[in-house]
Parts: sequence; C-alpha cells; structure tokens
Amino acid sequence: MYTPGDRNMLRQALVEAAESDERVSGAALTGSAALDAEDEWSDIDLAFAVTGEPGPVLADFTARMYREHGAVHHMDVVFERTVFRVFLLENTLQVDLAFWPEADFGATTPKFRLLFGTAQDRAPSPPPEPRRLIDLAWLHALHARSSIERGRGWQAEYMISRVREYTLALACVRHGLTAVEGRGLDLLPAGVTAPFEETLVRGLDDAARAFHTVTELFVGELELVDADLALRLAPLVRELAYRAR
Repeated sequence: MYTPGDRNMLRQALVEAAESDERVSGAALTGSAALDAEDEWSDIDLAFAVTGEPGPVLADFTARMYREHGAVHHMDVVFERTVFRVFLLENTLQVDLAFWPEADFGATTPKFRLLFGTAQDRAPSPPPEPRRLIDLAWLHALHARSSIERGRGWQAEYMISRVREYTLALACVRHGLTAVEGRGLDLLPAGVTAPFEETLVRGLDDAARAFHTVTELFVGELELVDADLALRLAPLVRELAYRAR
C-alpha cells in the first residue's frame, strides 16, 4: 500500500521528467489534486502537452513507469486526440498520465491546474444530455422486463442497475453535480438517494420488486425533466414493471 508521501514523491519525479523533456511543452495537475481535495486514497493525475508525434514520448514514459516506479500493468483510454495511459503500480497506486497534442492542451473542467507551459482556452465539457439519459433508462427498462419474464435473474439485475444508474445521473444533472462515473452520487441530498436503496436487487428472485421501485423513481425524474415526454413514456414503463413477475 502506498502513502500520501509516496504519491507526492512519484508525482514530483514525473513532473521533473516532463520538465526536462524538450518534447513536453506543458504539464498540469488534474483530478482531485488540482482542487486541493486529495485524500489517502487519491491517485495521481497528470496531463502533458506534447509537441509533434506523441508516440515516442508515450513510449518513453511508459518504459520509465515500469523500470523505475513499479508499474505492473497499464491500459489506455483514448478521447479525441488525447491518450490517457492508466498505470497500476505494485503498491496499488493508480497513475493516470494524459498525453495531449499541444494545440488541445487546456482545461475542460475545473480539475486542471497548470504547472508549466501554456494552456489553450477550451470550452468546458458539457454534462450528459438529459434526453440521452432518459432514452438509455427506458431502453434498459425494456430489457429488464424481458429478462425477468425469461427467468434470467442475472441479466435482470444488470438491466435494473442500468436503469438506476441513468436515473441517478438525471438527478445529478438536475442538482448541478457531476453525472459520470458516480462522482456526484454521494453529494446528492439524502432525500433523493434514500428511495434508491429499495431498488437494489437483494437476490435473483427479487428482480420484479426492485424493477417496480426503480421504474417509479425514473418516472419521477422524467416528469421533472420533460413533462410532455413523461406523458407518453410513463404509462409504458409503468406497464413494463406492472407486468414483470
């Protein structure tokens, strides 16, 4: 297990490596450290602006992570032209290194603190579209109904969980909270989240009850977001839950 001191030392070493690399024109703290909100479980999040072809820089930093810092595995997440390389270290620390084209390097969320170089002016990342969350919720509700009717308990649990996920995301958007990866869920008012405890599937024979409960909560959020659409969708999704058994 790592300590905050271990994390700070590694982060400083990576920033110094970036400063000494002429192919890296800028660096920024991202994640909780950018907001001075780290706790003992926080990982390392750094963004690097790369001039020219990013491949060689990415390869060199990857080799350094394995050679010097105890990396045991990594994975990539690619968004637009940016590669987020996520490392798992032997002490369980997660290290996220984002390699941005220089022209794209800049803040899209408040979790961005420039360390050196120049940041471009960028539009903030928009929250998820409520209509998209609504559509994903009713789509998974359809499959929850059919899973229950077919006696597929595990699939039903999966689909019900997705309906809950998208309904809670709608609540996060409504309250101005982050609606991705569950980041805003624990900041929702207790009065919003408490009813969702009854949507948890307690066993493979409990899916119908949980489905009925999550459907009503989805309809409640839908009515707050789009009353006209709720008039069309609410009777249908309620019928799905009523008939599931």
